[in-house]
Formats: sequence, structure tokens, C-alpha cells
Amino acid sequence: MANKLKSSLEVFSKSIVQPLMYLSVAGTVLILGILLTNQTITSMVPFLQLPFFATMGKIIYNSLMFIVNNLAVIFCADIAGAMAKRTRATTLIGLSFFLFLNANNITLEALGMLAEPTQLGLVGTGQSEVLGIQVLDMGVFGGIILGCIAGWVFNKFGGKQFPIALSMFSGVRFPFLIMICISLLLGVAACYAWPPVQGGIASLAGMIQESGNIGLFLYGMLNKLLVPLGLHHLIYTPFQFSDVGGTLALGDTVIAGAYPIRVAEMAMVGQPFSASTYFNSYTFNNLWPYLGIGTAFIVTSYKRNRDKTRAIILPLIITAILTCITEPMDFLFVFAAPVLFVVHAVLSGISLVLLKVLNIPAATAGGIINIVVSNLVLGVEKTNWPLMIVLGVINAALYFVVFTVLIKKLHLHTPGREGEEDDVESSAVSEAAAPADEAAASADEVAAAPAAGDPVLDLIAGLGGKANIQSTENCFTRLRVNVADESLIDEDLINHMKNSGIVRNGNDIQIIFGMEVAKVRGQVEEALENM
Repeated sequence: MANKLKSSLEVFSKSIVQPLMYLSVAGTVLILGILLTNQTITSMVPFLQLPFFATMGKIIYNSLMFIVNNLAVIFCADIAGAMAKRTRATTLIGLSFFLFLNANNITLEALGMLAEPTQLGLVGTGQSEVLGIQVLDMGVFGGIILGCIAGWVFNKFGGKQFPIALSMFSGVRFPFLIMICISLLLGVAACYAWPPVQGGIASLAGMIQESGNIGLFLYGMLNKLLVPLGLHHLIYTPFQFSDVGGTLALGDTVIAGAYPIRVAEMAMVGQPFSASTYFNSYTFNNLWPYLGIGTAFIVTSYKRNRDKTRAIILPLIITAILTCITEPMDFLFVFAAPVLFVVHAVLSGISLVLLKVLNIPAATAGGIINIVVSNLVLGVEKTNWPLMIVLGVINAALYFVVFTVLIKKLHLHTPGREGEEDDVESSAVSEAAAPADEAAASADEVAAAPAAGDPVLDLIAGLGGKANIQSTENCFTRLRVNVADESLIDEDLINHMKNSGIVRNGNDIQIIFGMEVAKVRGQVEEALENM
């Protein structure tokens, strides 16, 4: 049972990571859109003000931000697709999500709960638009729940056959029938179950306001801790745009909210920022920590994966620096190594308190270009920005040290550390590779072996045949197979396909193929489908 649970969690963790691999590329291209639309850059390079470049910048930025803003859809599709054993689940996943969104929207409208947009849109209402449909804002949480259910339903009922009279429901159509019911019920149930969760968070926000530095710590911690659920905006929004974040009287006008207060105080020459401005400083934690986190991931990655890890992480670091967009990197470790994310959240809370204690009201939002320009314009006396840089560098170094130590001590599977540790793997390989080397001592011997045929078919036979294979997954280097009966494993047959070793842990069999593993998995699954 423990091994089965571990295997399921590994599948879930790997499926969570998959869409972020694409987002690392999206983040790189996003930088181009930011550069083409940044007023500081365009004023320095006049030809970038031409309509062509302005339009291209908007197209690039807004199109790629659409992906970032619809992570729920991406996670729903990728989780269900990774859990489902056949690619035909793709259509089922999309249809299920559309049903869920529409059921939620229609129920909100019927109950009179559909929020009216304000000047700020739907910010602060607990609702958002997903694919053009106004629904309860559940962040990626709704997508994850629905994706897990859809994957399980497809695997459980995808092969169901009915008598001729009901044959229209046979095969993949039966899971869709089930998911129609589940998706609609979830859409309706969320209208009742999710608002209390949002209400609890709103109440917590009120408590934080009255708690001084302790409240500021909780504010910073929860802003980061709730990112995976998409609920962090329910923490910062009341502080940014309501009197929870403070008030400022300007003649007969009362300004409410940390953000408009800061904007007003920026124009007050010689007057320091009020304490409410530190509720704007949570974005400090969207820049400096990720320099240390990303570097730690690269340094602690296994040597065989380092180049690939560097190629994934560096664009995400650049994205964090230029845009303060951190979700792509957050989701690389929030599920694979949750203890690191908890540490990240705690350090984020401490950072906000330090900014206040050290009197550093410097601008920390919008990416490095906006941060530099804003602080230079406001001046050192008003923002104390040089000390912010010092604290930021110290913060990045602290994250690097803490993450590196925890990753190594706890043997965490962060990016580039998929599978066992290098030293464990080397030991396992040395033990398992010996018979492999004997079985494949020379190309001539392998070619002459009477049992050797199609290496893929031999691999499947070595795993006990199709009936014995329960599931196939892979990380960066290993084919992971769960078998029903480990006694049926024949390593000599498995070794007819060149590999670097076999690691056995009960019914979980890991065969090390290196960077060719994805290709091997595809060949194995195709052969299984045709058997």
C-alpha cells in the first residue's frame, strides 16, 4: 500500500511539473514583450515607439500572460493526461472542464451570487474569468481536483463495454457520461463550499491588520503559502484596495488602501511613506529569493541533468527578475518538495518585517526595470533603496544556502534530481549493471543470443509480459514500471535493450535509460497498445 501511494504521488508530482516546462519557454518570450512595451526602454530607443513594435509587444505580452492567467486549465489537462493511460483522454478532459466552468457560472447567476465588476474588474470579489466565463476564483485548485478525477475515471471505466442496446455508452463514452455528472455537480457544489473558504481567509486578513509586525509576518507568509491554491490575492487585495490596508486623509478626501495611499504619498515631497506602504512590499519576495532558489536548484541537480536543469531554470530566473512573475518556478517544487515551499513562505514573512524594521519603503514591484526607475525618481531619502539592494542580496544568498542544505539533507526531488541520489544510483547501477554488462558483454554475444529479438518486445517480456505491467512512467532518466508480480521479472531479457542499470524495489522496477527514456517509454506503450 505504501509503495502504491508513493507511486501515485510521484505520478501526480511529475504531472504537475510538465506544463511548467512549457512555461519556462513562454517566460523567455514574455521578456521580449515586456521590453517592447516598457516606456523606459522605448523612450531610450525611439524606433521602438513605432506602431509595429508597440503592437507586437502587446501581442507577445498579452498572449503569453493569457497562459499564465489560465494555469487551472493547463493543470487540469496535464494532470488528467498524465494519469490517464491512453491519449484519448484529452477530449474528455477539455469537455469536463468546460462543463465545470459553465455549471459554476450558471449556479452563481441563479443564486444571485454573480459579482458585478468594479473599476478594478473582478479583483477582490472572489471571482474571476476563466476562458471568458465568470466563475469562483479557485486558482489552480479547481483544475487539479477535476484533473485527478478525470484521469481516475478514464482509467477505471475507459474499457467498459455494454450490450448492443446501450453500446453508444461503451468505451471512452462511458467515462464522459460519468464526468458530465461529476463536472456539473462540482460546479454547483463549489458555489456552496468555496465561499466559506474565501470568507475564512478574508477574516484572517482583518486579524492580520491589527497584529503589527506579527500581522505583517503572517501577511507575507500567507501571500506566498497560498499561491498554489490561487488564494493569495484574497490576502493582499483587501490590504491593497480597501481600508484594511489603512486610510489617508487629504483635505475632504479619504484615500483607502495601501496601494492608492502609496501612489498619493509618492507625490508628497519631503514626507516619508506611512506604515501601510509595507503591505505593498510583498513583491520583494517575488524577486530576490528566486535568485537563490534557482541557483540552488542548478547546483544541487545531478551532474547528468545539470545542463537540462540550467536550461529550464535560467529563463525562469530571468522572468522573475524582469517581471516578478514566479508561478512557473513555484510550481516546479511546491508539490515535489513542499517543505521547501513552507520554508519559502516563512522567510517571506520575515523579509517583510525586516523591510519595516530597517525602514526600507523602496518600490519592489513590477520587475527590475520598474523597480530601478521608481526608486531613482523618488530618491534615497524617501525609499532607502540602497539598503533594499543590500537586504535583497543577503536574502538571495540565504535562500541559496538554506535550499541547498535542505535539498541535500532531505534528499528532495527538486528539478534535476528526479530518481535516486547520484551516490545511491551509482551504487545501484554498479550492482545492477554487472549482470547487465555480462548479458551485453559484447555486441556479438547479444546479437547471437537466441532469445534476442525486438528489444522493445524483449523488454516487455522481461517485465513479465503485458498482463504483469500495471503502469509505466518516466522521470528524466528512468523508466519506472509497476508490476503485479515481481517474481516474473527476467533481467536478462530486459538487458537486450541497452540500459545503464536496473533498480528493483518490490513491485517498482526502474530501468535507467538516460535521456532516451521518453523515447523508450513511447515505444513500450505503443507496443503494449498493439498487443
